[in-house]
Amino acid sequence: MTASGCIALLIGVLLVGAGVGFVSGRAAGRRARNRPAELTVADLVQRVVHSAHNGVAVINRFGAVVVHNPRSVELGFVRDNRPDLRAEKAAEQAIATGEPVEVDLTPLDNRVGRQPAAVLAEVRPLGDGFAVVDAADQSEAVRLEATRRDFVANVSHELKTPVGALALLAEAVLDAVDDPVEVRRFSGKILREATRLGTLVTELIALSRLTGAEALPELEVLEVDDVVDEALGRSRLAAESAGIEITVDRQSGLLVDGDRTLLVTALTNLIDNAVSYSEPGSPVSLSRRFADGTVEIAVTDRGTGIAPEHQERVFERFYRADPARSRATGGTGLGLAIVKHVAANHGGEVRLWSKPGTGSTFTLRIPAHRVAEVAPSVAAPEDPAPLAVVESGGVS
Repeated sequence: MTASGCIALLIGVLLVGAGVGFVSGRAAGRRARNRPAELTVADLVQRVVHSAHNGVAVINRFGAVVVHNPRSVELGFVRDNRPDLRAEKAAEQAIATGEPVEVDLTPLDNRVGRQPAAVLAEVRPLGDGFAVVDAADQSEAVRLEATRRDFVANVSHELKTPVGALALLAEAVLDAVDDPVEVRRFSGKILREATRLGTLVTELIALSRLTGAEALPELEVLEVDDVVDEALGRSRLAAESAGIEITVDRQSGLLVDGDRTLLVTALTNLIDNAVSYSEPGSPVSLSRRFADGTVEIAVTDRGTGIAPEHQERVFERFYRADPARSRATGGTGLGLAIVKHVAANHGGEVRLWSKPGTGSTFTLRIPAHRVAEVAPSVAAPEDPAPLAVVESGGVS
C-alpha cells in the first residue's frame, strides 16, 4: 500500500473511531479516571496527518473541511478552514462517483512571498460522504522538465549551426574543385567547424556526466600545482595565438581530494575564457592560495568585463553575455556551466567578480585535503568581493 493510501485508510479509521468513541465515551471516561491517559488510534492518526509531507484535507459532502494538516495551508488549497473551490468540486465529484479525481490546485493569486508553482492533487472518496484531498508540491519536477526542454532545444540549435555550415562548405568545395586556392580556403573553414562541433559534443558529454546519474570516479589526493601546470599547458597555444601572456604565482604545495581530469578541464575552461575575452597584449594571471580550509585558484583578466545583469546567468548552459564575440572565438556556451558542476561535485563553488571595462576574476574553490589544513597560507593578493556566487548543488 502506498503512503497516500495509508493516510486515506488512517483518516477513515479516524472518522469511524470518532463514531465508536462517541458510543463508548462514557464507559471509557470511567476507566480513564482509574489509569493514566493513553494515546488513542485517533490521536495517532491525527499525528500522521499533521506530519505528512503532502497537503491532506478531508472534505464532507457539504464542502466543509473536517480535518486538514498545516501543509494543506502552505500549499494554498485550505484557507480559514475552507477548501479551494477546485478541491471542493473535485471532492463532490469523487463522493458522487466513488472514483478518484485528479485536480490541479496550483495557487492562482499573487500572494506575498514564495509559493509553489505547481500543486497537483488526487481526491479520493472515503465513503459515508467524505473525500480526502492528497496534494503534493510538484514545482521542482515542473522546473526540471522545463529545463530539460530548454536544454534539448538549445542543443538542437547549437548542433544545427556547425552541421549546416559543414554541409554548405562541402558543397562549396565540390563547386570549386578546379580551383586549388578556393578548395584550400573552404577546407580550412571545414576544419574549424569540425573542430567546433567536436568540442561541443565533448562538452555535452562531460556536462551530461556531471549532471546525470553517473557516479564520479573515486577522488584521489592531487597536487594543485600539477593541476595548474596541466591546465596551463592545454591553454598555452591559444594564449600565444592571441598574443596574451599568462602570469602565474609561485608553487604552493597545496593538496585537494578530486578527480584530476575534471579539475584540469574546469581550470582550462576558466583560462580559455579569460584569454577569449581579453584584448591582444593584455595580461591574464593565475594565483592559488589556502584560506579557511579551502584551496582557491583565481584566474584574472583585464578584458571587457561582465555587466551586473549578466553575472548571475553566465554559469547557465548556452548563456552568452556577448553572443557575437563568443561565436567569433568558437565558444560553445558550456564552459562555465561545466566549471560550476565540477566545483559542485567536489563540494566547492565558483565565484565571480567582474566590472565592465576593468576585467573579471573567476575563483575556483575546492575543499583542501586534510593534510593541507595545517599548511601556512600562501601569500596572494586579496580577492575582490564576489558579486556573484554559485553555491554547490544548485543550477539548471
